[in-house]
Amino acid sequence: MMLALLRIIFWTSLSILFYCYIGYGILLFLYNNIKVLFKKKVHDVSDNLPAVTIIISAYNEENVINKKIQNTLAIDYPKELLHIIIVADGSNDGTVEMIKKYENIQLMHQSQRRGKYAAIKRAMKQVLTPIVVFSDANTMLNTECLRKMVIHYEDKQVGGVSGEKKILRNHFESVVGEAEGLYWQYESFLKQMDAELNTLVGAAGELYSIRTELFNALEDDVILDDFVISMQVCLQGYKMEYEPDAFATESPSVSLHEEEKRKIRISAGAYQSFGILKKNLNLFKYPILAFQFISRRLLRWIFCPLALLLLLITNIYLMIHSHNHFFSTFLWMQTGFYAFALMGWVLASKGKRTGLFTIPFYFVFMNYCLVRGFIRFVLGKQSVLWEKSLRESVV
Repeated sequence: MMLALLRIIFWTSLSILFYCYIGYGILLFLYNNIKVLFKKKVHDVSDNLPAVTIIISAYNEENVINKKIQNTLAIDYPKELLHIIIVADGSNDGTVEMIKKYENIQLMHQSQRRGKYAAIKRAMKQVLTPIVVFSDANTMLNTECLRKMVIHYEDKQVGGVSGEKKILRNHFESVVGEAEGLYWQYESFLKQMDAELNTLVGAAGELYSIRTELFNALEDDVILDDFVISMQVCLQGYKMEYEPDAFATESPSVSLHEEEKRKIRISAGAYQSFGILKKNLNLFKYPILAFQFISRRLLRWIFCPLALLLLLITNIYLMIHSHNHFFSTFLWMQTGFYAFALMGWVLASKGKRTGLFTIPFYFVFMNYCLVRGFIRFVLGKQSVLWEKSLRESVV
């Protein structure tokens, strides 16, 4: 009886892990490629561009704020249709003084820092345009991003559009940049599949937009603002589109320690968002959205870390008490995988390239951060005032 139960736990854990990280992507890829055969031809869009407001969140960004403003002003969009707001609440370095030099930038600043979401709420009260775009101060946008994004709003069912996040990669990149870059390539593929199926499940906070009327203010303690805001759009019956030709480029964290801090606080915010967005789990009201939410978020954020532990424990027991050679072979495979992950972790901690160990290392690293984030969320230790992660210099 015990052996049978452990077999069920083993295969269930393995199935969850395979489905979340491989199977879901394959399933959507196959379905979307079949669906495209019956897709109706898209009509040409009009030349009428909507007025747009860009909200940039900045806290003590004196090292990059000038570059960010120049980058934003260089966006290819009619100046009379573009309004730029920079919220620099709590900044006490030279950020505010630098922004004041630009007459065509609306600065919002108060001495009290209440978190990014609270800053966004303040800025939204000043937005008079039908479309609002959110971006961070430490990310650079391509010049065509707005034109690429607003095209999607010709479809009345589109309530928001997310751009793509790209990690700056060059010959001198850090090991963290190498791992993070590979991860975001994989995430970009899944985002594309999600959007083609139905809707994006969570936007990239570095660059995304929504219809202004769809913003619903919540309490100031929201941690993962980009995920919550974009999912609120979906809960109102609209879809979030994905536009890979509108992208934000960001430098990687300078060290594994800095990346760990960032991942843990994002994880803590993810668990908070479940309570805020619990209506997503209503399979009857939002069947496809709920399917996506469970597959892409709930299973990965909550069940995958637990499944990894159960898979290892049950595998050890089944190898000892079962005469099936499969469990012995699979345990050796698990042991090898974790050995590779450990080697990658050691190399990354020393600032060295991980090479062959990159994927095992980053996979285990992400799940470790999910566990740390869950503990921090349960203990109420994650402040809405995020500590900035140090990133490599933008050149």
